[in-house]
Amino acid sequence: MQPHDSKSIADSVTPKIAESSATTTAPQRNMTLPSSSGRRRLSLLGSTGSIGLNTLDVIRSHPERLSVAALAANRNWKELAEQAIEFSPRLVALFDESNADRLRDALRGRDTTVVTGMDGLLEAASTADADTLVTALVGSVGLKPVMAAIETGKTICLANKETLVVGGKLVTEAAARHGVDILPVDSEHSAIFQCLQDRDRAQVKRLILTASGGPFRQIPREELAAVTPRQALRHPNWEMGGKITIDSATLMNKGLEVIEAHWLFGVDFKRIEVVVHPQSIIHSLVEFIDGSMIAQLGAPDMRLPIQYALSHPDRWPASGKSIDLLEIAALSFEPPRRADFPCLDFAYDAGRRGGNIPCLMNAANEVAVAAFLEGKLGFTGIPALIQRVMDHIPFVVSPTLNDLLRDDQQAREYAESLLDEDGEGV
Repeated sequence: MQPHDSKSIADSVTPKIAESSATTTAPQRNMTLPSSSGRRRLSLLGSTGSIGLNTLDVIRSHPERLSVAALAANRNWKELAEQAIEFSPRLVALFDESNADRLRDALRGRDTTVVTGMDGLLEAASTADADTLVTALVGSVGLKPVMAAIETGKTICLANKETLVVGGKLVTEAAARHGVDILPVDSEHSAIFQCLQDRDRAQVKRLILTASGGPFRQIPREELAAVTPRQALRHPNWEMGGKITIDSATLMNKGLEVIEAHWLFGVDFKRIEVVVHPQSIIHSLVEFIDGSMIAQLGAPDMRLPIQYALSHPDRWPASGKSIDLLEIAALSFEPPRRADFPCLDFAYDAGRRGGNIPCLMNAANEVAVAAFLEGKLGFTGIPALIQRVMDHIPFVVSPTLNDLLRDDQQAREYAESLLDEDGEGV
């Protein structure tokens, strides 16, 4: 599900939010009742997007272990209807209310309730029929459903990194308060999670996130201004949604993952590094203080980290691809081109400064990426627009929820005004 990228989080944040610690290790205490069949019951938000489709593939591979309680999508009512017919959830949510009647007609006579809008997302996220939320939403719109699921005691399988970028302190505190586990779905964070397990963070020297380098890894700097959305959407290794693919091209995706790793694993930013690994076989590494490194390897197939989040602490037979080391032959690494792709450093700066800065950066990035995809902004205009927004709106050291809502909206409005002003965001 991909609500419009420039959507404000004013409609996407619950008022029941407090400040937080970095990560939760408290035992899970689900308020929802366990399934009598022993199967994990999922609410899947973003079921028609890339992560959602891969999650459904995992469910098909393990029908004795997984079932679907609720599905949610943005506007693709036809595919959502087909999914509902196949998986028989009790609830489906369509964010775009304009096609709700078509969805209801397609599901007429079935024991499936159709709900819409943000209220529908919240109902799908918090339904007592599910014990686990898989959130594959795109953008800060995912924050409120995650908070709703946490408050009903559900395990969170998180593929929506903006939730922790914007509300990391808020979300992790709520998870700790309710004894809820947040399990990473992103391949990089899943890799770190598997490498760390329950090891003392004091034994960790650094976390190393790998990046493919995106489609423009070898494009000269002087050619970047002229690249097109079509070129940027051709990721060399992964099949992802449009917004995430553009973030990969600018390295903003890796920057967002740095902030997410900070909140998931409680490691400070000076101990989180990024290295470009074009083959996308090593998904991330952990270096320990004795010099040992532990890495997680796997095919560039999102079904692998999705399945591990759903099976943890167990491992199930593979539903995705396996790798052949002899076919790989070689693995290579190189530093990111930070000067040419400044969004990575923007994210480090935002994470270190904290306060309202990650919120401002994320809001500006969502507007900039949407504008690039619509042909309203050049590729190099994306970081230029983000920088201007981050510099324009005053820094708030300890923002309240209302501060974040206000600043998110102001960041989006200011970014839109820059686009209206000169069309290049510079």
